[in-house]
Amino acid sequence: MTDIYDSEKRSAIMSRVRSANTKPEVFVRKLLFARGFRFRIHKSDLPGKPDVVLPKWKTVVFVHGCFWHAHEGCRRAALPASHNAFWAEKLTRNKERDREVVAQLTTAGWRVLIVWECACRAKFAEALSARMEGFIREKRAAVGQIGRDHLAAPEV
Repeated sequence: MTDIYDSEKRSAIMSRVRSANTKPEVFVRKLLFARGFRFRIHKSDLPGKPDVVLPKWKTVVFVHGCFWHAHEGCRRAALPASHNAFWAEKLTRNKERDREVVAQLTTAGWRVLIVWECACRAKFAEALSARMEGFIREKRAAVGQIGRDHLAAPEV
């Protein structure tokens, strides 16, 4: 399937994709703040410029977009039909960079939590908040991930 926009319009749309202060990122920050955590955001002196840094807990949180970071098994991570080779290469490089950043942070003694965009929905707020707090306070694992598949949808 071809793109419904011409290249100029698509370029204008893509140029407005934010890398900081996205809706999922703000959602995660509000949940952490409500649980009593105080943090810094986008610390440029750490590898990968983490979205949330909890110095007291020596923990960083990355809020990854499912498409941009190729969340495996997520429907939001589907490759576009056009320019398939370009996107495959770009997303592969993004995943490699993510692995390098996590390795650098853990080597430096930081714990890393990755929260996927698909988990940042109001219906998952309580479960996501509890999972994040558990990871931060328990200090068991050096690296953790929370995606939609890790959270149970509330009974309706």
